[in-house]
Amino acid sequence: MYKKILIATDGSAVSNLTACAGVAFAEQMQADVLVLYVAPEYQYPVYIEIIPPSYPSEEEYRIAMRKAGVSHWQPVLDAAARRNLEATGITAFSDTPAGKIVEVAQQQGCDLIFMGSHGRSGWGQLLLGSVTNKVLSHSTLPVLVHRLIKEPAPQ
Repeated sequence: MYKKILIATDGSAVSNLTACAGVAFAEQMQADVLVLYVAPEYQYPVYIEIIPPSYPSEEEYRIAMRKAGVSHWQPVLDAAARRNLEATGITAFSDTPAGKIVEVAQQQGCDLIFMGSHGRSGWGQLLLGSVTNKVLSHSTLPVLVHRLIKEPAPQ
């Protein structure tokens, strides 16, 4: 039914469990997997006139975020490989993660977006819940929202 599934992750424990559920779902569908981490855009410090030498350049920031993205989606790629699924990971940059998730899914030819109802815990959980709602309201593709029955233990 589905040939390519985008699994959105933020690297949190909840998101990792959701991503594993997404890989299991992809296995049932025999679908390829695209794992996406959306990093925030680089922000110049606006509160000072001179950028301090310790502040990362835009290129240093992008390199660091790409490394973070790999660390977030590599375990999902490994899980997909253990199930003999084709899988790719992407780190994208945007201050509007929901829009970027929808955009990447369309650009990459995905036919389903798989994401959690919430990601980070605490205040971040509210934020990511709103990301899920925005994806649901803006996507023309089907969106499967996975809800964990039990929260993972704090790390």
